[in-house]
Amino acid sequence: MSSRCALATRPFPSATSATSTTSAALAVPAALASLAPALGALLLGIALGACERRVDEPLPLTPSSDVGHVAPTSSTGTPTSSTGTPNAGRCIRPTPSAPERPSPKLTGPDPACPEDPTGPFQLANGKVVFLEAKAPDVTVEIARREPERARGLMYRTSMAENRGMIFVFQQPSNHSFWMHNTCIPLDMLFIDADGTIVGIEENTPTLDDSTFEVGCPSTYVLELNAGWARRHGVVAGQKVRLDGI
Repeated sequence: MSSRCALATRPFPSATSATSTTSAALAVPAALASLAPALGALLLGIALGACERRVDEPLPLTPSSDVGHVAPTSSTGTPTSSTGTPNAGRCIRPTPSAPERPSPKLTGPDPACPEDPTGPFQLANGKVVFLEAKAPDVTVEIARREPERARGLMYRTSMAENRGMIFVFQQPSNHSFWMHNTCIPLDMLFIDADGTIVGIEENTPTLDDSTFEVGCPSTYVLELNAGWARRHGVVAGQKVRLDGI
């Protein structure tokens, strides 16, 4: 891009006009007079150069190689992970590398299992989908009311591999369970309202009145056959989806 402007010029006096001047104040020495034409041309070129100047286009900006590789910062200016930690700050009891209790040796119900005095409740069914483990979906009976939760899986002598029971509570709490009159060993998965597994009690023993809890609030408790969670890679901190529950 370039721009131009008009420049009004006035001719410098020639050597003849300079020598003919009679005023002492305007007299031009003969040596200077001989240089007047060259000096005039030089000054004229400078003046025109000031009016006709080149304007260069701005160079394109080269993106910095660091763009997109700067770690995000928190409001305090501390660098943080770009992925974050989904369960940071919440109560979760981690699943140990080995179960705290050994796998049960029973191949069937506890021989001391009492007879069922009334028969099981007829409960609605739902489904639990494990979102972060290569585990099959589990069809569950839904124990929603207090009498259903109090009975649970008492007196059952068997349960299919991908079946279970889920206990639904109105308020999250550190729920405690026992195995009173429960004849098959179980895994207990404690699940928060958003589907996060906050802790697992594995291989709970049969006909045991001890209490089992994970120390973290939960809204649901899922009971499965003992060892099911570990067989399928299910651990605390993973997410599940509850369908029809």
